[in-house]
Amino acid sequence: MPGLRREEVALLAGVSSDYYIRLEQGRENSPSPQVVAAVAQALKLDAEATDHINRLCLAASQRPHDVGAVDVSRQLLRLMDGWEHTPAFVLGPALDVLAGNALATALHSGFDRFDNLARMVFADPAGREFYQEWERAAHSTVAEIRAAFGRDPESARIAEVVAELSAASEEFAGIWRLHEVKSKTQEGKHLRHPQVGDLHIEFAAFTVNGAPHQQLVVYQAEPASPTAAAFETLRTTATAAGSRQARTVMPVTDFAVHEN
Repeated sequence: MPGLRREEVALLAGVSSDYYIRLEQGRENSPSPQVVAAVAQALKLDAEATDHINRLCLAASQRPHDVGAVDVSRQLLRLMDGWEHTPAFVLGPALDVLAGNALATALHSGFDRFDNLARMVFADPAGREFYQEWERAAHSTVAEIRAAFGRDPESARIAEVVAELSAASEEFAGIWRLHEVKSKTQEGKHLRHPQVGDLHIEFAAFTVNGAPHQQLVVYQAEPASPTAAAFETLRTTATAAGSRQARTVMPVTDFAVHEN
């Protein structure tokens, strides 16, 4: 914690300095819930960060196993198909886009690939145009992956995405070192699409029943707003192009940064 030495954190948490150092370095395998709570309080962590370190401190036998690539259910694909006026897509823990409906695909058509949100933010030059508040999007994206890592520290896919983006983007690597934690919930976004211009959307993310490692993300526009009109333009374009059904997206692992 900035401003506090290890010895001071240990004192506030009621543990020895040696024990706290072992805990910080990952050499203390099974701290008690009381110790974890005391350290979180000493560091003045918020509820989400406290939950994150609690998950990290679980014994290895208690941690979830890496689920790997799992298909999106047909029922969910059909549900997204029915939302012709609403962009919707499904994310995996490493922010891989597992499936998206026609409007979601059209909304992200300015990117080289609609495959992984983290790659799109950090390794595709379109990201800085699409996300008008790019710094906010960048920190939020890394914090979401950090939260997923806390839920499944053994995930090979999360480790792969982190390693490749850390090598491809100094900005990703720098934010990753901050250890910020945040799960995708609900908030507004300001976006800019190359064809329809500026968009103001509200989004919500839902855990998929029966596949808790998947999240359904839904974008909404205020009725009768310019964004709603832009969505209709994108929908019409997608329909004319013959893209009407939700499609699955295979994760791509080449995260090399594109040159402008």
